[in-house]
Amino acid sequence: MKTFRSLLLPTWCLLLAGLPLLSCTPPAETLTGTVTRISDGDTFHMLLADKTTRKVRLYGVDSPEKNQPFYRQARNTLSDLIFQKQIKVVTRSRDQFGRVLGIAYVHDSCVNELLLRMGMAWHFKRYDQNPEWAKLQQAARKQRIGLWSDPNPTPPWAFRKTK
Repeated sequence: MKTFRSLLLPTWCLLLAGLPLLSCTPPAETLTGTVTRISDGDTFHMLLADKTTRKVRLYGVDSPEKNQPFYRQARNTLSDLIFQKQIKVVTRSRDQFGRVLGIAYVHDSCVNELLLRMGMAWHFKRYDQNPEWAKLQQAARKQRIGLWSDPNPTPPWAFRKTK
């Protein structure tokens, strides 16, 4: 049952939405920790300072699925970039599996962008409209780098639909 207060909150959000510097969405949380496990080319586990772990899915990119061409290369690339390294993740949200969706940084380099630049991920335009990331994918594709060396690469979201 909804309480009176929970019914009022959306109204207040709507009223405050037009005011400068006020927002009803919480600020992005920044996680800092060490990467302890690589699940695939866009997902990993990190150990935080408080000894808890978080499973993180990189926001705005999608790497090849297991049994897809370039899966192993994408996973190894992510591992080379961040495994057992101290990283920072700026959270964007959580997905339906409870994973943190975020933008990862190692030594001030954006991991999401590095994967696009290296041709190890697609720009997931369905969820992210960043024109710079689209340009990074397009440049990798034009140079036939990584998965773009395949004459007809299948996007992971299309591959998942066939399963």
